[in-house]
Formats: sequence, structure tokens, C-alpha cells
Amino acid sequence: MTQPLSQASLQRIASLYPRIWDYNHYYVPSKLRTDPVYSAVVSEIGASALPVLDIGCGIGLLAFYLRESGVTADITGCDYDAWKITNAKCMAERGGYAGLTFLAADARTGLPDFSGNVVILDILQFFKRPEQEALLRLAATRVAEGGKLVIRSGLHDDSTRFRITVAGDWLAKLTFWMKSGPVCYPDCELFESVLGSAGLKVQISPLWGGTPFNNHLIVAER
Repeated sequence: MTQPLSQASLQRIASLYPRIWDYNHYYVPSKLRTDPVYSAVVSEIGASALPVLDIGCGIGLLAFYLRESGVTADITGCDYDAWKITNAKCMAERGGYAGLTFLAADARTGLPDFSGNVVILDILQFFKRPEQEALLRLAATRVAEGGKLVIRSGLHDDSTRFRITVAGDWLAKLTFWMKSGPVCYPDCELFESVLGSAGLKVQISPLWGGTPFNNHLIVAER
């Protein structure tokens, strides 16, 4: 794993948010410091010169984290929530970050033309199983030779962590941070079968960090 960002870098990202979001000046540094997924993504693709496609990018946290970590590759983020994309664009401009593109797009209806590294964080549970399979197949076609598809997802099993994960996703829906609640949680077989058949080498490992959630890191390499 890479070293976490300095407090100065975390505060710089938080400072990009509109002043009406004052709580983010506390929440964002805390999330970026404690959620292991950001440093995990840097560990997997940070040294690559390939461009990055962030599917379900939200307000662009990963893109800003990558820039503050020294990643200079072009980054394209897409999300179906146009409000989040608008804010991501404003924050990228405010921060003076070059090479960042944010698009309003629904991954269920297609992805932008792209070849490089692909990232999907915490969105698969909002898709039905056939939609998950279709998205993974489509994402796999965007992975360049020598590139990776990096996914963070809660996995369906009978653990307490899984039940906490479901509760957390419904809380995000009830507080209106997410537009929809969870529909179907993937399992290991989904990634191994779909991505394996797409010619990618798949590795799955826990990515709990200090959280109570049943999150796993799925890395599929071409």
C-alpha cells in the first residue's frame, strides 16, 4: 500500500467544496484518511501512464486524490447524477487540476470510448445481476494491454459485515446522498466468471481497513 496523503493535501481537496458544504471540510479529510480504497487504487495504478476511467465517480474524490498523490495520467470520470458531475467540474477548475474530464452518463446505457485503466467503486450493488454482468463486460473492453480494472464492492455472504454494508447503503439512500437503494450485491463468482471470460486475470481480497463493511478489492489485469 502507498503512504496516505498528507494532512495538507487532504485539506486542499476539502477546500475545493463550496462553502455551503462546511461539514465537508471535516468529513472529506476524515473519509480520505480512513477509507483504504483510495490508497489501494494508487497502489494498483498510480505508477501507470495509462489514462484512467472512473465509472460512478460521484463528486470526483478519487480523481482529486490521484492528482494529490502525484498521478499525472488523464482521468475521465462519469456518473449518472448530473448534480455531482457539475460540482466535480467546478471543483476541478477551482483546484487548477489539468487533465480531468467529468461526464454525466449512465453506465447501464454505455461507456465513453476509452482504453486504459478502469475503476469502479461502490456502485455495483445498485444494479440488477444482468446489468452488473453487462457493465463488467463493457468495462473489461476498456482495459488496455497491461492495464487493470480495479473494483471495490461489498460482497454477498452470510457475515455480520455484509448486513452492516446493506444498512449503510440504505442509510445513504435515506439521507438522499444516493438516488437509489441497493438492488443486488455481487459475489466472487460474478467477477471470476465474467472478467475471467473477458481474458482478465482476477484477484479478490478483503479491503476492510478500519471499517465495519464487507468491502473487497477486485483487481482484474490484462
